[in-house]
Amino acid sequence: MYINVNGIKLHYEVYGNGEPLIMLHCNSMSSKIFKKAITILEKKYKVYAIDSRSHGKSQKVKILHYEDMAQDVYEFITDLNIENPIVYGFSDGAIIGIYLASEHPGLVKTLILSGASLSPDSTKDRAMKFFKLWSHIDRSDKMKIMMREPDITDEMLKKIDIPCFVTAGSRDLIKEDHTRHLAETLPNSKLKIFDGESHSSYINRSTKIAEYILDSVN
Repeated sequence: MYINVNGIKLHYEVYGNGEPLIMLHCNSMSSKIFKKAITILEKKYKVYAIDSRSHGKSQKVKILHYEDMAQDVYEFITDLNIENPIVYGFSDGAIIGIYLASEHPGLVKTLILSGASLSPDSTKDRAMKFFKLWSHIDRSDKMKIMMREPDITDEMLKKIDIPCFVTAGSRDLIKEDHTRHLAETLPNSKLKIFDGESHSSYINRSTKIAEYILDSVN
């Protein structure tokens, strides 16, 4: 399905019935990475799986900004009259979720953040070197955005007073002290570090994140 929001066309799919759950994917992938998780989550939730702008089947743009992506999701929620959704974001999706909840208080019921970056400095040096190298090969703006954004401040995080769940892998490409700072600064959050997991191994085509959501989020 498609919807026109914020001047672009977004592709999304809907699965199941129940409480609304919006899922936001990582950089350079699409909502397809949640396929296995959705087979579990759709039994309890009405899952909205969105392809971010310039990803999957959604409309392409020349320059990406996380605030634009957050505005896309805001208009998606309001145009479809989705009330008090749970928002799950992985990596870039987590960044989008933070901007969304910070800029629109009262819109989101619960926020679940996996592998969230607060700034380009949040990414470990080795991973960032790879992204910089790949940015010279990839003609899109997908890698370049990670060189200049996000810029998430403590003031932004303190505005988010809803229940938040922060996750990362013990072998994540996001620095653990940044993940812990995120969890400690959000007013109402719980932290889960998945032992032995990487940035994406417990999420990308995995049921582990779905099991965590079902066990942790009321």
